[in-house]
Amino acid sequence: MNEPLAIYLHDHLAGATVAIELLQVMRERDDPLGSFAKHLLTDVEADRETLRELADKVGSSENVIKEVAGWLSEKTTRLKFGHSMADAFGTFQAIEFLSLGILGKLALWRALETLSLSDSRLTCVPFDDLVLRAKAQFSEVEERRLEMTSTAFRPLT
Repeated sequence: MNEPLAIYLHDHLAGATVAIELLQVMRERDDPLGSFAKHLLTDVEADRETLRELADKVGSSENVIKEVAGWLSEKTTRLKFGHSMADAFGTFQAIEFLSLGILGKLALWRALETLSLSDSRLTCVPFDDLVLRAKAQFSEVEERRLEMTSTAFRPLT
């Protein structure tokens, strides 16, 4: 896989996999954050499927190394956030991780939208809708992140 577009798509697929795994951990909570994660998970899974379809259209094959790296990253994330998810700071970090990932996804959709003007493999993709959905996701996650700030940084007693 030497084509830059294929590499770029697979990098974002790996990131989406980590985000989905984190959201699955968060979804298990029996509180408003669990419901929030469940809602967001549906959108992120749909975005990953769009990415997978684009990767197939570009003609790239699965990149086993990136899949394994994504899997290892997910396990690290699960250890870091899974154990500390019950405390406010760990939850804040998990939400911030998702927030940053969504900004990356927004940058991806914008870059692909620009590229679609010269690459016929990217035509007929509803980039306007994908950009709007990423902006909405970011807005929701960022609002939750900011709500958590005061409790997340409360000194330990």
